[in-house]
Parts: sequence; structure tokens; C-alpha cells
Amino acid sequence: MEQGEAAAERRGAAGEEEDDDDLGYRLFPDRNKKPQSFLVRSLFTFHNRCQLMLRMTLDTNPYAQLLLEAMKQSGCTVFNDRHFSCENCDGCVSGGFDSATSQIVLCQNNIRHQSHMNRVVTHELIHAFDHCRAHVDWFKNVKHLACSEIRAANLSGDCTLMNEIARFKFGLKGHHQTCVRDRAIRSILAVRKVSKETAEKAVDEVFDACFNDLEPFGRIPHSKTDAKRAYRDFQNRDRYNANL
Repeated sequence: MEQGEAAAERRGAAGEEEDDDDLGYRLFPDRNKKPQSFLVRSLFTFHNRCQLMLRMTLDTNPYAQLLLEAMKQSGCTVFNDRHFSCENCDGCVSGGFDSATSQIVLCQNNIRHQSHMNRVVTHELIHAFDHCRAHVDWFKNVKHLACSEIRAANLSGDCTLMNEIARFKFGLKGHHQTCVRDRAIRSILAVRKVSKETAEKAVDEVFDACFNDLEPFGRIPHSKTDAKRAYRDFQNRDRYNANL
């Protein structure tokens, strides 16, 4: 999770023995409320803006387009009205992946511009992709959570140079890895009641393997141009495999 800006993961399942707060439920209060009617929701500017920005991301953002295509090929087709939900959230989070419903929550009260929406959707789609392709134990295995957080921070654009400069955080050699590690630790601490030492240990133990797991991009997309190239290569790889 990224407090004050980026995406935190809310992952929970009904029937879990842990306290709700241990799974980050408190960050997404609208999850437990009765859904509002379309007419009521349409009257709220935040909801309209969220839906419009989401549609723009899904239609034009190469990060999101590649992930959607990869999930479809993995047997997990994503539908806008089924797998995305614009909701009000705690002030410190921007989005989350709810593994209980396979749904991405977008915090309509905290996402205020298109570039932010692009990053949040991409970040959460990486978690959804991991949920689709692997047996991720979000609740009881903190290393599984750490691995997906590392991948999301690494591949979503969270740690691009421009984003880090905007946060007044930038360095020289190895800064990207430092950013990924720090943001993965923060995400774990946001949604799990574990010590900082536990979060750091989990991240460090899986860091090398998960940082170098670049699926489905095949590279670290440091910019939209990189993401476009990765998307084109992904499509060409699929065509090549189809002709084998």
C-alpha cells in the first residue's frame, strides 16, 4: 500500500478467523455496505469521474491493456462492470484487490487525476494476474503477499524516475530496487498487523526471485513507451506461438 498516494491491497475472504483489521478491511468501508442503485451512484461526481478515468485507462493505457490480454489468455477474462468497483475508502489508500470477489477496488475519493488512475489500475491488475496464475495465499503467507507487492511496485510504474522526483526521493545506482523494496514493505504494513521487522524479512527473503519475475511484461516498463513495446512484443509472441 502507498499511504497518501498509491495503491494499498485489501485482500480478505469471508470466514477467515483473523480480525477484520488484520486483513485491511477497515480501509475499504464501502465493501460491507449494500450497493447503491445506478441512479443514486450517477448523481455523485466522484463516482462519475472514477468511471470515466477507469474507462480511459482500460482503453488507452498499454500497461493495463497488456495485463488484460495476459489475464484473458490465462483464463481470467476481466469485465469492467464485474471486476472493478469505484468506492469511497480510507483517506490513505487509492485502491485494492479483493481476492474474495476477484474484484479491484478503486478509491473514487482519493484518485484525482488520470495518471494516478493509470498507476492504481496497473498495480492492482498485477495482483489480479498473480491471483489468476498462482496459488497465492494472501492471508496466511506473508511471503506470498510480499512477492506480489514487489512485482506490483516493480512493474506498474510506481517507481519511475519522474514519480520518485515528484515524491522528492531520488538517488543514483540501485534506486529503483530501493524504491520497490520500500513500497512493498509499506504495502504489507498497511494491510497486515505485523511488525516492520517481519515485513522487511519477508520482502528481503523473496526479493531477488520476485523482482526478476517480469511476467507478463518481459521487461521492467520504465515508461509508457516501454510498456507499448512490451505490449507489442506480447502480442507478437502470441502470434508466433499460434503458428508453431
